[in-house]
Amino acid sequence: MAVPKRRMSRSNTRHRRANWKASAPQLTPCPCPRKEAVMPHRACTHCGLYKGRQIVDVP
Repeated sequence: MAVPKRRMSRSNTRHRRANWKASAPQLTPCPCPRKEAVMPHRACTHCGLYKGRQIVDVP
């Protein structure tokens, strides 16, 4: 297993970690008439549709 020979400086550590950014989730429009934005591969929370089929009963 690789082991660092020297301690990495605080500056180098922070420069390396500066590239770890969170990205906003990609949203797709729901196939229902409302066109609500939903996360892909998940049923719509407003109408219960997934891939054009009714999966969840939503009141």
